[in-house]
Amino acid sequence: MFIIESYTTAVLFSIVTMLCWGSWANTQKLASSSWRFELFYWDYVLGILLLSLIFAFTLGSSGEQGRSFIADLQQADRSSLSSAFWGGIVFNAANILLGAAISISGMAVAFPVGIGLALVIGVAVNYAQNPIGNVGLLFTGVALVTLAILLNARAYRSLPKDQTKSPSKGLILSIVAGILMGFFYKYVADAMFLDFTKPLAGKLSPYSAVVLFSLGIFCSNFLFNTLLMRRPFIGKSVSYADYFRGSFGTHMIGILGGMIWCIGMAFSIIASDKAGPAISYGLGQGATMVAAFWGVYVWKEFKDLPSSKRLGLHLMFLLFLLGIGLIVYSKIA
Repeated sequence: MFIIESYTTAVLFSIVTMLCWGSWANTQKLASSSWRFELFYWDYVLGILLLSLIFAFTLGSSGEQGRSFIADLQQADRSSLSSAFWGGIVFNAANILLGAAISISGMAVAFPVGIGLALVIGVAVNYAQNPIGNVGLLFTGVALVTLAILLNARAYRSLPKDQTKSPSKGLILSIVAGILMGFFYKYVADAMFLDFTKPLAGKLSPYSAVVLFSLGIFCSNFLFNTLLMRRPFIGKSVSYADYFRGSFGTHMIGILGGMIWCIGMAFSIIASDKAGPAISYGLGQGATMVAAFWGVYVWKEFKDLPSSKRLGLHLMFLLFLLGIGLIVYSKIA
């Protein structure tokens, strides 16, 4: 299977993760004018599963190092399979709430609050499991990200009330999503052998782990998204018949969104070998800054923010940049 060889390459892979995780929601925004989020999300999940299988049968089955995908699945023990699968369930519970928060509050709020909180929790959880990096620098970076989250939430609360559909509901969904999102990566990491050049019996390769993780997302979506279709947070209920009435182009937008996210997940897992799970996950969750950039400067979600409050928004970006920089530097300090 394909394995990266250096920390520098791991950082580059994590930056790709950050860009993908911070940009997939643009496809949801593109589809939102004519397509409900709950319907979009089915295609998004299909995109994740499809690309995870493509990676497994290509990068995960080539080269002389590690184990090929099929051989890896055949030898995996039940605990590793269930851990990766459970990670997908936890992620899906978090991500479907995040998607609902985006539909209510926009990318510039849901990501900094939800994914920023996930970064804080995820770095702590993954560092406790596999302590790699300078703890002082790592958690100073986390503290700066936390301040950025608070500034973003404050700016959102300052928007005119008639611009937001439900300010409190959007923030609450983002917070719950962030708490859940902070734990999913640990389950996937627990399912894998840590040194990708030395496969362990019973454990999964990164490519197999991502496939089982994606299956967890897909299977749990029949519960989570069906409930959300019947009892949406905003708007009227939708049905499976509504989904099948969508155009080919509309379905492809959602599938593209899922593929973009899956590229980020696969690259993050591959990078965890050389960077460590805490740093790989933490840098990837710099997606908060990327998504906030899209929301603020492209989708103009804060266009009605009073000028007296705009300094806090710019300070948010600065704190995110400094925090992410410290997380990266913590490995080499």
